[in-house]
Amino acid sequence: MAVIVNLANQFASFCRSHLSKLIEEEDDSALQSPGTVNPESPTAQQGGGRKIGREKMADDGIQHRTLSVNGINMQVAEKGEGPVVLFIHGFPELWYSWRHQILALSSLGYRAVAPDMRGYGDTDVPSEASSYTFCHIIGDLVALIDALGVEQVFLVGHDWGAMVAWHFCLFRPDRVKALVNLSVAFVPRNPTRLPLDGLRYAYGDDYYICRFQVPGEIEAEIAESGGAEIILRKFFAYRHPGPLFLPKGEVFKVRIPLPEWLTEEEFAYYVSKFNQTGFTGGLNYYRAINLNWELTAPWTGAQVKVPVKFIVGDLDLAYYMPRVQDYINKGGMKKDVPFLQDVVIMEGVGHFLQQEKPDEISKHIYDFVKKF
Repeated sequence: MAVIVNLANQFASFCRSHLSKLIEEEDDSALQSPGTVNPESPTAQQGGGRKIGREKMADDGIQHRTLSVNGINMQVAEKGEGPVVLFIHGFPELWYSWRHQILALSSLGYRAVAPDMRGYGDTDVPSEASSYTFCHIIGDLVALIDALGVEQVFLVGHDWGAMVAWHFCLFRPDRVKALVNLSVAFVPRNPTRLPLDGLRYAYGDDYYICRFQVPGEIEAEIAESGGAEIILRKFFAYRHPGPLFLPKGEVFKVRIPLPEWLTEEEFAYYVSKFNQTGFTGGLNYYRAINLNWELTAPWTGAQVKVPVKFIVGDLDLAYYMPRVQDYINKGGMKKDVPFLQDVVIMEGVGHFLQQEKPDEISKHIYDFVKKF
């Protein structure tokens, strides 16, 4: 235990110093891409990120560019002028999950920015799960914010993006004007139990998060099924008010119809990107869950002290995790997130609510951020 506490304190010190400096030295030289910023360079000293890719304009006016931030190359989609709204996607998603909100918020006087997160799409994909701690990921985003040339942003997160956003607000509340989080409620750190132990106790080894833990195992099953299409259909179509199970040998045999909110053309974009990169990057977020628990010990009992709006669908699997509904609805989250201003439970809506109900979610975001 003493070793864990010491490691956690070192991690806290590392995060506080390196997130402010915006430069992180990766131990694995294989992660050093040709576009990495030298910490001593003028570019690094001016903001921790530089453009290394050519901008391109899509028909919808969304611009795409590649920035070098925090030791990785990150693909960023953006549109509009004004205060920055930074969108953070989850699994198995891309910047593209925010396509509706980018168009909506940019038309309302905001600069909408949505990166492919570390491990996804056209952003670099470090191979080791240890490169996906909150410190790494939030370091990417702090460097991105500096590269955008602003001091503060509105954060909007979904799924793993929501988890990242909660911890961003714990680590660097000074960089956040307000937060809108979708799907995943704040999870206060339990100092007595590893997160994966709790999930296995509640749901067993076939629970999807538990099934993701062995490196290469689920990837091999995806490959045997023919690639990204089957698993993406499984996730996007899931609307059951309860946990998702992925029993070995039974998951990827059936081609599930797409949900009504996702066209074949839109789905093809996801399939092409995940067939290009694979799923290991996204799965590594899950494989770092216990590591993050160890390293965030100094934040045990910490509160999220930025203005927050939280939105979840009543058919979202995240709404049915152990004790979550009581935590949200009976005051527990308000205690841990004292500036929580609004909680919205959307009836008949599943996990990917920003795509299933794009207009409603865009309005919820706008109605909240315009207050600040």
